[in-house]
Amino acid sequence: MATVTVGHENGVPIEVAYDDLGSGPAVVLLHGWPFDSRSWEAQVHALLAAGLRVVTYDRRGFGRSSRPSVGYDFDTLAADLDVVLTELDLTDVTVVGLSLGTGELARYIGTYGTGRLRSCVFWETLAPSFVRSVDNPTGVDPAGVAGVQAAILADRAAWLTGMDQNFLNLDENLGTRVSADTERYLWQTGMEASAEATWACPRGWLEDFSADIAKIDIPTLIIHGTADRILPIDGQGRRLHAALPDAQYVEIEGGPHLNCLTHAAEANAALLAFLPQPAVAGAQA
Repeated sequence: MATVTVGHENGVPIEVAYDDLGSGPAVVLLHGWPFDSRSWEAQVHALLAAGLRVVTYDRRGFGRSSRPSVGYDFDTLAADLDVVLTELDLTDVTVVGLSLGTGELARYIGTYGTGRLRSCVFWETLAPSFVRSVDNPTGVDPAGVAGVQAAILADRAAWLTGMDQNFLNLDENLGTRVSADTERYLWQTGMEASAEATWACPRGWLEDFSADIAKIDIPTLIIHGTADRILPIDGQGRRLHAALPDAQYVEIEGGPHLNCLTHAAEANAALLAFLPQPAVAGAQA
């Protein structure tokens, strides 16, 4: 494990922990909320096996990173991503955002541009927005966000148990596509997150990323599960594809929000087909 400093609180460095594995074309994975980079386990193995360099990091407040009380807005989270890319001197990189990570990715592009990026992936996307509207009737409003935050404060462990049901669609997938052991492991990683970070991040659900995604000028892949109960596909994945019609678009049939776990084979196939493949030693140019 290594760290980069992304800021300070009360004179104490805020450190983001990361892993930098393998070689070849670089892929950076931005995890979802309220988990950490361990949720990418099935993807890390597949990407390394394909000969790619894989960088994962724990968002501030989650996993092995520092647990400050500040910085859970998308401007700051995108700035953290910029520090990671700059400190590791990553260029020609593909950034993959999952769920909350798509907000970081969109805001990063909107703020810093695509100079370091080869391509990007929006996986279970918040963009173009998750706010309830005529165009997005399944979105959230301020009262909905406040309700989630109240449940987190009241009993975070019980709240997370309930959320896992819909992150994984356990009524359909438990015992077939996901084991009880994996669900317990996922719950544990969520509970290891900072309580303050878990509570603070939902405020970002009210962000509008329309101006950010308008600046996307690189190859883009959108992956979305048809059975996502957290970010419903009609309001999110399909609406982002309508906004970015030139993007590659893949629907994971029956996939819940965390289809990176339940439908890893299907999702990994879509991801690997999109990513640049490293040159084979001895091959002709």
